[in-house]
Amino acid sequence: MDQSKEMVKLAIKALEDKKGEDIRVIDIRKVSVMADYFLIASGSNTNQVQAMTDSVEAELGKAGYTCKQIEGYQSANWILMDYGDIIVHAFCKEDRLFYDLERIWRDGKTMDAKEFEA
Repeated sequence: MDQSKEMVKLAIKALEDKKGEDIRVIDIRKVSVMADYFLIASGSNTNQVQAMTDSVEAELGKAGYTCKQIEGYQSANWILMDYGDIIVHAFCKEDRLFYDLERIWRDGKTMDAKEFEA
């Protein structure tokens, strides 16, 4: 398994551990040089969204991956975590609907999180 897929797999597990909802993976390799994959997940409130990203940071950190940048942690309506090969977006539900990244990145290939299970 290549590095970016391994990172996605670990991030999905971390998001699921904190009850992240509606986890989506968008393969953007053919449409952007920014990253290989976007992960998008929802939480019910800002505390859960922060817990989800804390979990991702801990899980990927244990595997030796360092987050290059985190945006939005204080407000926690939308937290973006940039790991280079993957970008994790954790949203409060209403903000996810408002920004609708799935529509903006519709040229990418939407994948089921189950495709990354062992």
